[in-house]
Amino acid sequence: MLTGRRLAVWGDPIAHSRSPRLHAAAYGVLGLDWEYGRRQVDEARFADAVEGLDADWRGLSLTMPLKHAAARSAVSLDDDARLTGAVNTFLLTERGPRGFNTDVGGLARALDEIGVREPGAVRVLGAGATATSAVVAAARAGAGLIEVRARRPEAAAPLVALADALGGVVRVVALDDPEFAPVDATIAALPGGTDLGRVADQLASVSGPLVDVVYGGWPTPLAQAWERAGGEAHDGLSMLLHQALLQVRVFVGGDPAIALEHEAEVLAAMRTALMGD
Repeated sequence: MLTGRRLAVWGDPIAHSRSPRLHAAAYGVLGLDWEYGRRQVDEARFADAVEGLDADWRGLSLTMPLKHAAARSAVSLDDDARLTGAVNTFLLTERGPRGFNTDVGGLARALDEIGVREPGAVRVLGAGATATSAVVAAARAGAGLIEVRARRPEAAAPLVALADALGGVVRVVALDDPEFAPVDATIAALPGGTDLGRVADQLASVSGPLVDVVYGGWPTPLAQAWERAGGEAHDGLSMLLHQALLQVRVFVGGDPAIALEHEAEVLAAMRTALMGD
């Protein structure tokens, strides 16, 4: 049984993270006297930093650039972490850290929240760790076709290998490919502030509602393109909220599939904390 009460979010940069307020709100509702902080840790120092944690520590939330390194060092991986090769949650045990990827479930829940259910086709913009989670989330939402657009299509080639495991089709094309087939929703997993120029306007006209994982500097250039086209554009706060709820499930019960006691109240408190200044 885990007895540690210390948790934190690690990454580089990390000052912008809203995870401390989200987790503090959850543990307040649950009546848990746990401490949740933040620490700037880069990939070079990650292994030593984990090794230095004592028995007071219960778990970590992990952001970029640590997600792939965490997957390599975990003693076990949940299905979503195994599929994506990325871990955003460590549950610290005597055997070592168990790795989870709650970004997938968080994004799937965010899509459901805006009414994207059983989409026929979804477009994913980007080819990094978050884009991989987006591909799995789109498949989990029911998409039979997932188009991945990347500046360097060769960088997204590994995503095609996910198709068999996901039961759908992943097609990779260049970000500026002139063919723009209609899709039911678009997930943008590009760096904040990315401006695609005319391509963004062309995409917005045939790409359904946009979920941009960015939540700072809103509206992003992509969101502005969707607004010009009269479409819906949603920031990444809903994904952040729901992936954090799944992290709380991991830290409390050891399993992102096991609901919390008073979960509706926990989620409401986290949502209020997220929207606060």
